[in-house]
Amino acid sequence: MSFMSPDLEKFLDNGLENLKDKGLYSTIDVLDGANGPEIEINGSKKINLASNNYLGFATHPALIDAANRATETYGVGAGAVRTINGTLAIHQELEEKLAKFKGTEAAIAFQSGFNCNMGAISAVMNQEDAILSDSLNHASIIDGCRLSRAKIIRVEHSDMKDLEEKAKAAVESGLYKKIMYITDGVFSMDGDVAKMPEIMTIAEKYNLIVYVDDAHGSGVLGKGAGTVKEFGLSDKVDFQMGTLSKAIGVVGGYVAGSQKLIDWLKSQARPFLFSTSLTPGAAAAVIKAIELMETEPEHVEKLWENANYFKEKLKEIGYDIGQSETPITPVILGDEKLTQTFSQKLIDNGVYVKPIAFPTVPLGTGRVRNMPNAAHSKEMLDEAIKVYEKVGKEMGII
Repeated sequence: MSFMSPDLEKFLDNGLENLKDKGLYSTIDVLDGANGPEIEINGSKKINLASNNYLGFATHPALIDAANRATETYGVGAGAVRTINGTLAIHQELEEKLAKFKGTEAAIAFQSGFNCNMGAISAVMNQEDAILSDSLNHASIIDGCRLSRAKIIRVEHSDMKDLEEKAKAAVESGLYKKIMYITDGVFSMDGDVAKMPEIMTIAEKYNLIVYVDDAHGSGVLGKGAGTVKEFGLSDKVDFQMGTLSKAIGVVGGYVAGSQKLIDWLKSQARPFLFSTSLTPGAAAAVIKAIELMETEPEHVEKLWENANYFKEKLKEIGYDIGQSETPITPVILGDEKLTQTFSQKLIDNGVYVKPIAFPTVPLGTGRVRNMPNAAHSKEMLDEAIKVYEKVGKEMGII
């Protein structure tokens, strides 16, 4: 038995018991194979509606082949941090590809999207600055803002009146050298899209730095190029951050922007400086994913076709799916314990979705989040709808 400090053991026992009592304790399932449109857990096959693999690229043969070939050429790892000798030719190719795809001068690749936000925000903002942050921003944005030590000013979700009032007050206070507005491009729990044109009008009026976390927009909006591209604002937004592990199907993250910004991040962003770079295989697979989005638009088109079909069917049988504008499709139930039970019954009946509860979403807004993707067949989605109808009626939800 491992040694544990009595104080630590008491803290953990009390904390875990509290989580279980509130229905906030999550178990982690282990997949027997790949994370595709169907998955297998403990020998049982499930329709997979829980992954972020929007385009089905995580198991695409072309990406697997690209990763294998790069691994044969460069090895399984980069061998060092980027600033010593861990920058391989494949990393440079990746960053050039990302910049072109996002419509910017340059880009920088990180080991994860979370690392992007932890590194990029704190590399530019400090205790002399202020950050206006949407109230529903991702946890990595919140942590990145805290790490920067800037004054964090919470803005009501997608409320342009509140944004303008707080931007005006921050500017007129004279307390801050720089002021940033940071927002998700697509909000991961409700699937709504940032009001980019209105945001840019306010940003230009008050000289705000604009940072868009497009983790759930990249590969989905703007013909795959993301939320900023969707609104034709690639030359206006200072930071376009994204992940390489959702629609792209691999792992990693990036920031795209001006050459000066990327030069600064390569010398100041701590995850870039102090952690080994992306594996060569991952870099090559990402390059291939971008090429597929550029040359085969049917992947993004199929994603939207499946998402719209699934949303309509859920509404027809009586579920509250909120106001999503993207493939993210919540089924909102409210009570956390009800959400946990509902999710487990769906899983038991062959549909894999996970409960989303506090602190990921506000208390009392528990939901299961469906992520239909381009790899699902219509037959899979129809079967999932049958299960939703069966479980919903059994539990008196619909």
